[in-house]
Amino acid sequence: MSVLTRDEAQLRAEILDVHRYTVELDLTTGDETFDSRTAIRFTTRFDGDTFVELKPAELRGVTLDGQPLDTGLLNGNRLPLKNLTAGEHELRVHAAMRYSRTGEGMHRFTDPSDGETYVYTQLFMDDVQRVFAAFDQPDLKAVFEVGVKAPEGWTVLANSVTTRRSDGVWQAAPTPPVSTYLVAVAAGPWHSVRTEHRGLPFGVHCRRSLAPHLDADEILDVTRACFDRYHEKFEEPYPFDSYDQAFVPEFNAGAMENPGLVTFRDEFVYRSAVTDTERQSRAMVIAHEMAHMWFGDLVTLKWWDDIWLNESFAEYMGYQTTAEATRFTGPWTEFGVTRKAWGYDADQRPTTHPVAPDHVDDTASALLNFDGISYAKGASALRQLAAWLGEKDFLAGINTHFARHKFGNATLADFIDSLASATDRDVSAWADSWLRTTGVDTLVPTVTAAGGTCALTVDRKGNRPHRLGAGLYDHDLADEGRLVLRERIDLDLPQTGPQPIGKRPALIVLNDGDITYAKIRFDAASAETLRTGLSGLPDPLTRAVVWNALRDAVRDGDLAPAAYLESARAHLPRETDLAVAQGVLAFAAGQLTQQYLAPADRPAALATLTSLCRDLLRRTEDGDHPGLRLIAVRHLIDVAAHPETITAWLTDGTVPGGPELDPELRWRILARLAVLGATDEAAIAAELANDPSAAGQEGAARCRAALPDPEAKRAAWEAMFAGDDLSNYLFTATAQGFWQPEQAELVRPYVPRFYAEVAAVAARRGPAIATAAGRWCFPAHAVDTGNLRLGEECLRADDLTPALRRALADRLDDLARALRVREAHRPAQEGVRPTA
Repeated sequence: MSVLTRDEAQLRAEILDVHRYTVELDLTTGDETFDSRTAIRFTTRFDGDTFVELKPAELRGVTLDGQPLDTGLLNGNRLPLKNLTAGEHELRVHAAMRYSRTGEGMHRFTDPSDGETYVYTQLFMDDVQRVFAAFDQPDLKAVFEVGVKAPEGWTVLANSVTTRRSDGVWQAAPTPPVSTYLVAVAAGPWHSVRTEHRGLPFGVHCRRSLAPHLDADEILDVTRACFDRYHEKFEEPYPFDSYDQAFVPEFNAGAMENPGLVTFRDEFVYRSAVTDTERQSRAMVIAHEMAHMWFGDLVTLKWWDDIWLNESFAEYMGYQTTAEATRFTGPWTEFGVTRKAWGYDADQRPTTHPVAPDHVDDTASALLNFDGISYAKGASALRQLAAWLGEKDFLAGINTHFARHKFGNATLADFIDSLASATDRDVSAWADSWLRTTGVDTLVPTVTAAGGTCALTVDRKGNRPHRLGAGLYDHDLADEGRLVLRERIDLDLPQTGPQPIGKRPALIVLNDGDITYAKIRFDAASAETLRTGLSGLPDPLTRAVVWNALRDAVRDGDLAPAAYLESARAHLPRETDLAVAQGVLAFAAGQLTQQYLAPADRPAALATLTSLCRDLLRRTEDGDHPGLRLIAVRHLIDVAAHPETITAWLTDGTVPGGPELDPELRWRILARLAVLGATDEAAIAAELANDPSAAGQEGAARCRAALPDPEAKRAAWEAMFAGDDLSNYLFTATAQGFWQPEQAELVRPYVPRFYAEVAAVAARRGPAIATAAGRWCFPAHAVDTGNLRLGEECLRADDLTPALRRALADRLDDLARALRVREAHRPAQEGVRPTA
């Protein structure tokens, strides 16, 4: 199949003006395909040739201006339209299209809980071609009129209000002009909660089997609060006729900003207990997707090189608006702990790219840029921009942008011009420094003393200007374990001279408040203060900045993994912020213990983490911190080196002192027991009989792949690499169970097999599975030069799809980094370096 190049898109946009699509879908024709009929009204500005895209199972008929075209002319995904004359035309296409099991195009899912079937579209980038014929590029916006014939008892949702006609077809009202990738349909026997807000119909929808778990009140409370806040920020009113939010199964992304019909992964409908930080994350995603209604949907990128702007803006607005408009007070702490780390990691790999890349040649290349740079680094850059311009001027520029380009397309240059209209500052120079460069700056403090006073100089390894806070902390004289903020100094880098700070503080934290995007280090005195006083910092966001700095130091080889574990063991039992506790434990139990520590040191690390989690459990026995207790329970399960304790929990159905085991905890325990060889197929089958849900099916797949049995490994491997029956979620679950550090010898023969077989499955099953295979099937546990050599040889092959090549390059860089970290701290992590 051909990918669309930028040059082709520009040429087609010069020729065509697309007015309207009339799309008719019939979902009653069977389980494998659906019927798709499309009429496209368009104008050619001058005589010429072009093409329309579609990926049919069967192309049944095509007419252009009433005259039939030869269906045999379809070449891959392109149907040529030759000898078009200047003027108006109508193209009609009739095809049978395949349902998807990979979350791309029209995804079809049958709920194992009750046998009900659901379908939904995910058309991002170029997957509209899997559903109907289209001139598939973002700057050929058009009005869409969609009709869907669905089985009896189904409800059809779309971008606009739908009504069921007398002939059984659900008709959606015509949309305003939108891009092809934003068209959406979701159909099935949905459980729906409907209301109105500010005169618009709002709806929340999920599978019927999830209805008992749908907390629609909280979702709608967040939705209304964000909607109202955006109308305070933005002068343009919400541009569509309704706002539906559908929580759909086996969704690849977190959510998708389809105008008027946002689709979310239905893990956001919680079957089991979650922490308040997880609810906060869901609220942020709701706010993020709603921001797209303006930035992305009302004003859309012209070409995919500006996709970062959509995502960075929505990411920034999502966190900011959640903090301003909802009950959740810590979204920027969570951003600092999780999203920023994602950005820092991505920005230090060979595959890094500018936030705003100079040139994206085609759609396959564009798809690779959905990473921590486009989201987290871009949002950090916009947060820095808002601090530099001031919120008032920043929003004024945004509103100018909406007014100038509503229902149209815009570029980065247009965005910068809109911002520049609201300020005297040189926004173009700022954009060149922040958006056109790669890598992470590192900021290092130096304190000099003279005449009884001190001055602070910040050395900057990098070239970006920064506006940031420097927190000066002293020991609390009334409480030895606490630190108090003396002053937070605003700094602009590069400095014009040393910054006077008076008496030397016990601790200096650069980027206190986390306003800029940079790695930070500590001077020697501050490092010593943190050794005993980290948990005494009063603000969770400051603690997040410090923990991120320690994480960065481990990854850079400047801090021994054992030293990070010592800090976690000393300070995390006193942590109160859920995002910080979860982030530190996730890094310690994941990357650090599984990759950065030598195998000989792993048992001691697991014992340390187990003791830490037990301390958290003891501290939360009074029931006042259920979220913290849940985090401790989850991680104690994950690091259990012996089966006795968690087996007793599973048998009793509860953790002593709570919580009772819900489905998520039961499957988590069973997965760990499978790794330890303390369960079997009979127990997995029995658990699945008790929980036959979609999540239960995934849990069983994960457990079966984790069994330390040659036949179980063979069956899991064959399911992933030899067959195409696994859905995207079952593929991922199987891969997550397969590789385990405890089973390194058992799975050793599969390491070379991965590199020999992964290209074929990626090519056969498409980008979503290619990405999943590169991420989850990769043998990350095997931190050795042999694995790295095999991977580098594989990467030189010509037959890798772009999605797989990118995923492999990233995983191999992570592997090389792990080898460097181990080498820096041999033998057995001796010679711990200072935190400075």
